[in-house]
Amino acid sequence: MQIGLIGLGKMGANMAERLRRAGHEVVGFDQSEKAPRDVASLEELVGALSAPRAVWVMVPAGGPTQATIEKLGSLMSEGDLVIDGGNSKYTDDQKHAAFLQEKNIRYLDCGVSGGVWGLENGYGLMVGGADADVEAVMPIFDALRPDGPRAEGFAHAGRVGAGHFAKMVHNGIEYGLMQAYAEGYELLTAVDEVTDVPAVLKAWTRGTVVRSWLLDLLVKALEEDPKLAGITGWVEDSGEGRWTVDEAINHAVPLPVISAALFARFASRQEDSPTTKAVAALRNQFGGHEVHRAGPTSGSGDVR
Repeated sequence: MQIGLIGLGKMGANMAERLRRAGHEVVGFDQSEKAPRDVASLEELVGALSAPRAVWVMVPAGGPTQATIEKLGSLMSEGDLVIDGGNSKYTDDQKHAAFLQEKNIRYLDCGVSGGVWGLENGYGLMVGGADADVEAVMPIFDALRPDGPRAEGFAHAGRVGAGHFAKMVHNGIEYGLMQAYAEGYELLTAVDEVTDVPAVLKAWTRGTVVRSWLLDLLVKALEEDPKLAGITGWVEDSGEGRWTVDEAINHAVPLPVISAALFARFASRQEDSPTTKAVAALRNQFGGHEVHRAGPTSGSGDVR
């Protein structure tokens, strides 16, 4: 097939390469002149494609995606198809689909998982949209997904919005899994009896019920930096975890693990937590417990 791909960052460029290796023709565009782009504008990209066109959008969620889809709406023709493969919120998909529907342009949303490893391993794909539209670009999905049975790496999750909703939940689960591995790692390092923590984690990667690709990646990180001395504990979040918790509240679904993992990321960004300061002050007030008082310049001090 022939497909346009907008956004040639770490994932987009690898996706374009994987598609080309499978024999598809990819016309790539990125705003950056340093990117491996084939055309210099969206106008050129649409002009290089044969009708009915298929264009995959792989740009940051929110404003950049909306602006790109609005521009495509003015350039593409009736019967063309737009696929949003970024991390858009599922409610945005419904707006984008309605906007393009007015122009008789078809729309699919696709949650994509695989990160920088997807070029060689393939990508997990979760798609939302009409059956006929999914079938029209199935060769593209088949090229991007992992080798093996289609059902193990690809799902037509439902109508428009379902793909990104599924990816949102996927990322919420990812938050919880990473937090559990990290907490287990810290507890292993806290005791004198365990003298080789990386070896324990590596032993878990085969034959145990907690083995996973995320565990493999933690082992890899420890092989590169056994004490993780080269990084800080600041953990960002890209939004999907928050959306997952929001939807849990909207639907009265309890998500204690995912919620705790999200809040742990917030805590990671506080050098001196106001919450824990307040707890320390309260313990001192009602029980006379000792408090650690900050020094005049350092921000941390001795017990006084």
